[in-house]
Amino acid sequence: MKYKIIIPLPPITKKNHQQLRLNHRTKKYFVAPSPQYERYEQQCRYFIKPLPKPIDYPVNVKALFYMDMRRKCDLTNLNEALHDILVKCGILKDDNSKIVAATDGSRVLYDKQNPRTEVYIEPLEVEEVC
Repeated sequence: MKYKIIIPLPPITKKNHQQLRLNHRTKKYFVAPSPQYERYEQQCRYFIKPLPKPIDYPVNVKALFYMDMRRKCDLTNLNEALHDILVKCGILKDDNSKIVAATDGSRVLYDKQNPRTEVYIEPLEVEEVC
């Protein structure tokens, strides 16, 4: 089955917005997402409805990231943030390579008036996935 999801928010990467925080119990620092990313993730949940059963078979996740500025973006980081959000929203069971087997067709594009992320998920017939 094919799925199409539109997230009408300016895309945000996860790695460019990380912070160091102190775990007061263990007294060790850890890397955590910024409040900006956490807010973005929470807003995405409003637009992504969970599936009755998350996808647990090989799929191609094609994402078109429409940015509101012509700045350089890291497609890998955008995909990583999107995949994490899809897992948290109950679309994907996990974002490992056995499930997200490909991201063919993913692009970063420009649309100042309507920044968004368009996600197209379709099954892959993969004979053997690592």
